[in-house]
Amino acid sequence: MKRPSLNDLAAFEAIASHRSFRKAADALGVSRSALSHSMLGLEQALGVRLLNRTTRSVSPTDAGMRLLADLGPVLRGLDAALDTLTEIRGAPAGVLRINANKGAVRMLLRSVVPQFLAKYPAVQLDLVSEGRLVDIVAEGFDAGVRLAEAVPRDMIAVRIGGDVRFVLVASPAYLDRNEPLAIPEDLHRHRCIRQRLPSGKRYRWEFAKHGDEIAIDVPGALTLDDNDLMVEAAAAGLGIAYVPESFARPMLDSGRLVLALEDWCPPIPGLALYYPRNRHVPSSLRAFIDILKDTARKARQA
Repeated sequence: MKRPSLNDLAAFEAIASHRSFRKAADALGVSRSALSHSMLGLEQALGVRLLNRTTRSVSPTDAGMRLLADLGPVLRGLDAALDTLTEIRGAPAGVLRINANKGAVRMLLRSVVPQFLAKYPAVQLDLVSEGRLVDIVAEGFDAGVRLAEAVPRDMIAVRIGGDVRFVLVASPAYLDRNEPLAIPEDLHRHRCIRQRLPSGKRYRWEFAKHGDEIAIDVPGALTLDDNDLMVEAAAAGLGIAYVPESFARPMLDSGRLVLALEDWCPPIPGLALYYPRNRHVPSSLRAFIDILKDTARKARQA
C-alpha cells in the first residue's frame, strides 16, 4: 500500500470533520476540486472508501470514522510539535482563526487587532463574524468570542472587558404617541421590532428586577436579524427595539433614541474569548490572549 501524503490526510480530516467539501476548502484555503482530487487519490491509495458522498451531504464511512478518530490526535500532535519551533524562533507565525459575532469583531478591531498585527506580523489573523454559535473545534477555529453565558462548559473562557447591558430603545416621537411603559408586560400593547436568531427562532426579550425574571415573546410586524438595523428602525419610529447598549449609544447620545424600562435591564457578564480545554494552545493564540488581558487591564486602570 502506498503511504498517503500528509496533505491528503489533513484534507480528509477537514472534510470528515466539517461534513462539507466547501467548508473544508474554505478552512484549508484550497479549491473544492483540489480536495476532491486528493480524496480520490487517498481512497485509491488505501484501497477503501472513506467518505459517503451525495449531492447534498458528505459523511465518513465506518472506515472513515475509524481513521478520523485515530488521525485527529496525530495531526494535533504534529501541529503542537511545529508550533514549538515558532517558540524557539521567538515569534508566533501561521494562521489564527477566531469566530465571533459582529459586535465582538468590531470591538477587537478597535482595540486588540491593531496591536496584535503590529507586534506579530508573521501571523495571519482570520476573523469570521457570524451570529450563530458554532462548534469551533468541528469548524476548524482556534478560538471563539461570545457572551460569557453562551460559552460551552467544556471550554476555557477569558473575559473581555466588563459587563454589557441589553436595553429597550425607541424614538421620542414613538413614545409620545403611545401608551407609557411601566412594566415589561406593557410591551404587549406596543409595536416591537423583533429579532430573528441565527437558528431561525425569534428571540424572547429577557428582563430582570430584584430577582424577578421574565421572558416575553413580544408582538410586532417587523422582524430583523441585525442589531444595527434594529437601531435604525427604532430611530425611524417603527417601534421599540431591544439591543446591546453599545449599538444604540450613538443615537441615544444624539437624542434620536431614548431608553425605556431601564430598571428592568440590568447588566450581564460581557464577552469572553474561549478555546478547547484539552488541546494544544497555539503560540499565536497565547499571544493574542496576552494582548487581550493587557488591553483589559489598561481599560480598568484608565
